[in-house]
Amino acid sequence: MGGYFSVVLVSGGLDSAVAAAMAVREGDVAFLHVNYGQRTEKRELEAFNALADHYGVGKRLVVDLGYLKDIGGSALTDRTIDVPGGDLAREGIPVTYVPFRNAHMLSVAVSWAEVTGANRICIGAVEEDSSGYPDCREVFFHAFEKAAGAGTRPETSIEIATPLIHMKKRDIVAKGAELNVPFELTWSCYSAEELACGVCDSCLLRLRGFSEAGLEDPLPYATPGHNLREGGS
Repeated sequence: MGGYFSVVLVSGGLDSAVAAAMAVREGDVAFLHVNYGQRTEKRELEAFNALADHYGVGKRLVVDLGYLKDIGGSALTDRTIDVPGGDLAREGIPVTYVPFRNAHMLSVAVSWAEVTGANRICIGAVEEDSSGYPDCREVFFHAFEKAAGAGTRPETSIEIATPLIHMKKRDIVAKGAELNVPFELTWSCYSAEELACGVCDSCLLRLRGFSEAGLEDPLPYATPGHNLREGGS
């Protein structure tokens, strides 16, 4: 087991589910979920609870960071900004970026870890095959780990683990399949809560990952695979 007690940030998406499965295999876990006024908040919370139930996680915390919606600046939280159609070849930071979101989430995780005695925070962030969010980069997590060390009790030592950080989506899907991750319980779509749209960046990344891994995504899509080739597969 390695002696880990991990606070795992679980959005309910594919990446966080695979990271959670890895953490479950490596020690004790507590699952943390954040509502921040995102378009699919209810559906993501449903996915989080389904995953926590699947892994038998009793220690779970759901927090409300709704002020991120008030701050705005992202298509995920501001309904006056349209979620764009997916384009996996797009360069730059997309409008779905929620400014400095991961810092807010990690701050909660560090607080909870310090109280519970957890020695690790696990987050399923991906740098190489993500949407280009600056707070999903490895350099950011290293810096935040140092900040957490400076801002907690002297005896507190909390590692921030990013086991997927340099993986491609196809490899994450393959790893999840190896670990028997219940992909059918996860949710990745940025805009819809009934049927995944199949056209946003998150859906396209997921669809491409399953396709390249040679596996079928168990989620139903309104427009499966639409623009997948155009999006830079």
